[in-house]
Amino acid sequence: MALPTAIVVGAGAGGVAVAARLAKNGFQVTVVEKNGSIGGRCSLVHHNGYRFDQGPSLLLMPEFFEEVFKDLDTTLEKECVQLKKCNPNYRIWFPDQQTIDLSSDITHMKHEVERFDGEQAFARFLDFLSEASRHYSLSASLVLRRNFFSLWNMLRPSLLGSLCSLHPFESIYSRVSRYFHSRHLRQAFTFGSMYLGMSPFDAPATYSLLQYSETVDGIWYPIGGFQTVLEALARVGTRLGVQYRLNCPVSTIKVSRDQRTAKGVVLESGETLDADVVIINADLTYAYNNLLPPSKYAESLKSRQTSCSSISFFWSLDTTIPALQNHNVFLAEEYRGSFDAIFKEHRMPEEPSFYAHVPNRLDPSASPEGKDAIVILVPVSHLGGESGNIESPKTYWDSVVTETRNKVLEIIERRTGVSNLDKKIIHEMVETPLSWKNKYNLDRGAILGLSHSFFNVLSFRPKNRHAGIDGLFFVGASTHPGTGVPVCLAGSKLVSEEVVSAMRGWKPRNISWRFSLLAVMVIYMAYRMLDFHGQLVLFSF
Repeated sequence: MALPTAIVVGAGAGGVAVAARLAKNGFQVTVVEKNGSIGGRCSLVHHNGYRFDQGPSLLLMPEFFEEVFKDLDTTLEKECVQLKKCNPNYRIWFPDQQTIDLSSDITHMKHEVERFDGEQAFARFLDFLSEASRHYSLSASLVLRRNFFSLWNMLRPSLLGSLCSLHPFESIYSRVSRYFHSRHLRQAFTFGSMYLGMSPFDAPATYSLLQYSETVDGIWYPIGGFQTVLEALARVGTRLGVQYRLNCPVSTIKVSRDQRTAKGVVLESGETLDADVVIINADLTYAYNNLLPPSKYAESLKSRQTSCSSISFFWSLDTTIPALQNHNVFLAEEYRGSFDAIFKEHRMPEEPSFYAHVPNRLDPSASPEGKDAIVILVPVSHLGGESGNIESPKTYWDSVVTETRNKVLEIIERRTGVSNLDKKIIHEMVETPLSWKNKYNLDRGAILGLSHSFFNVLSFRPKNRHAGIDGLFFVGASTHPGTGVPVCLAGSKLVSEEVVSAMRGWKPRNISWRFSLLAVMVIYMAYRMLDFHGQLVLFSF
C-alpha cells in the first residue's frame, strides 16, 4: 500500500516541524522552499567572518522546543544543538542614563526592583510572577495545545472559567502598572510585547506569560545561531524520509476542477507536484490571495489588523563595545508616544525604541576575535499606512532608514558613552519593510504576521484547515495558535494531528449558524461584563 503523500510549502519553523512530524506518522513528505536555505525569517546572515541572526535571536519557552524533539524520539542534545543561557537576560537602557539588568537570578532581581521601586517592590514582583505564571500555564494548556475549529470551541467550560484569570481585555501595560510604581519597571516588564509586533498599551495582559518564561525558564541562545535549531529539525525529518527542495517557489496550489480538494502544487518553473495533502507555511494572507482561488475571505485578510514591521541593521565592527550585553533594549523618552506613532499614526517616532543583539557575547564564533557583530532591530509601521503620503515607497523608506540610522547611532553613543560609532562600522546590511515583503512574501511587510489582539486569536484567528478545500492546511505565524517560534512549533503538533485525522476521514463538525450566533453572544457578554478588578459588572465601551 502506497504511503500517503504531503507537500509542505515553506521551510520556516512551522513547516520544518510539521514535515518531520508527518514523516514520523508514515507520510511521504516533500518540502518546497522559495529561498536557498531553510528557516525563513530564522535564517542567518554572514559576512567575512561575522554572523548575524536575521530574525529571532533568543530562545524562549524552551519546553516547546524540547517537546517537538521528544515527539520525534530525540533531543536537542542528541542533535548537537548547544543552548547557552543568557545572563543577564537583557540590559535595559533608559533615556535618563539609568540601566536595569533583567535576569532569571531572583536574588539579583530583588536588588534591581527594590532599587527602582522601594522595599516593598520585591513582594509585588513575586505577585506579578505568580499572575504571569497563571497566564503561561493556562495559555499553554487551553490555547497552545488546543485547536479552535469554530466559535463554539470558545465556550469550553475550562476556557470560559479561566477568562478572568487570563485578563485578555486589559492591556499588559495597565496590568503591570498594578504591580510596579516606577515608570522604569513598568517599561522593563512590558517592552516584550514587541515580540508580538504589538504596542504594550494594546497587547492583552495575557502575554505577561513571556516575562514569566524569561524570568523562570531563562533566555537561551543556540551556539551557531538560531537557525541551528531548525537545521537540526530538518536533519531529523530527512532521516525520516522528508525531501527538501530549495529555490523552488510555488506559483499556485493545484486544486480539483470543482475547487474543493487540494491536489498538490505548481512550481514557478512549471513543474507540478501531486500530493494527498498540502500544508502551507508561507505567509497566510499572501497564500490566500496569491496561491489559491479568489475569495471574499482572502480579500478580508488584507484588511485585518497586522503586526508591525522593522528596520534591521547588521553591523560588522572593527572593535567591541564592552557596555553592550548580549541582549540590549534602548527605550524612548516618550515610551507610549513612540508606540502610538508606529501603531496608530503609522509614522516613525521622533525617538525610536529599539533592540540591539551582540551574539558574540555568548558565542565567540559570531565574529572575529576582538570585534563585535551587532544586530539593531527598530520596530516600524507595516507597509500601507504611509501609501497616501508618498510617491515612491523605495524613496520613502530609504530616507526613513537614513534618519533612523542616525538616531540609533546617537542614542547608543549618548547612553553607552562610546564615541564615533559610525566610524567603527566596517560593513552594514539593512532590511526594511519592503525587503521583508519581497524576500518572504510577507503581507504588508509585517514581520510577525497578523496581530494578537483578542479578536484576532482563538476562534477568530484563521484556522489551520481550509474551510472549503479538503486536504489543505496551514501552519505558521498568522494561523492558530499564533506567532513566535515556540508557538509555531506548538502549532505544528496541532496541524499534524489534524492532517492524520483527515486522512482517516475525520472532519470538524459544522456548527449551525444558530449555535455560532449563540457563541458570539456569550463571548460578547463575557467581554462586556469582565471587570478588571476581578469582579463581574456591566460596563459600556
